[in-house]
Amino acid sequence: MTAPSNGSDPYRRQREEMVASQIEARGVTNPLVLEAMRKTPRHAFVTKDMLDMAHADRPLPIGHDQTISQPYIVAFMTQALRLGGAGEKVLEVGTGLGYQAAVLSHIAEKVFTIERLPELAERARQTLQSLGYGNIEVSCGDGTAGWTEEAPFDGIMATASGPEVPEPWKEQLKVGGRIVMPVGAYRFGQHIVRMTKGTGNRFQEEKLLDVAFVPLVGKFGWDK
Repeated sequence: MTAPSNGSDPYRRQREEMVASQIEARGVTNPLVLEAMRKTPRHAFVTKDMLDMAHADRPLPIGHDQTISQPYIVAFMTQALRLGGAGEKVLEVGTGLGYQAAVLSHIAEKVFTIERLPELAERARQTLQSLGYGNIEVSCGDGTAGWTEEAPFDGIMATASGPEVPEPWKEQLKVGGRIVMPVGAYRFGQHIVRMTKGTGNRFQEEKLLDVAFVPLVGKFGWDK
């Protein structure tokens, strides 16, 4: 998508430094991802008390025991999804305040994102609309069941960790599509996996990076 117009942007330099020191320096090389990270106004997706830390090399609390992921992790997972920027449709589960969805929307043609907490879903919707992101649709509900009405997807990403990749996501993924999500124990001992769908409903799974994420709660995730 075209970058939303934000007028004067006092945070541009901070984003440039964030991308150079935290993301490029750690091996993220996809130019679409790097440009998406430079364009997306991270400061708009944090709480007011965290504004001074918006570009720090760490996850930040956003309320309700949820977090906005560390910038490097956002970039790493976006690159792992292997989007090509040509008419793709992506499902994100775990909207939070909308930052990851905004990053994805600079590459994918359409982003569908699901948040289970109504307060966060509504704030994300308002923030994304105010910034001019017109290719993101926000829903509130159980994201572990996916979004059947909009399937199939070229990519599916979760920003919370589940015990395994939910079966509905596998069914809603196109052949050749990829799922990127953290999998593992409830709070620790997790790793990001990429699952690629082949013909005959076969999947190739790769372990990419050790991480620690908040739990993926829902019918096909963890209980509350």
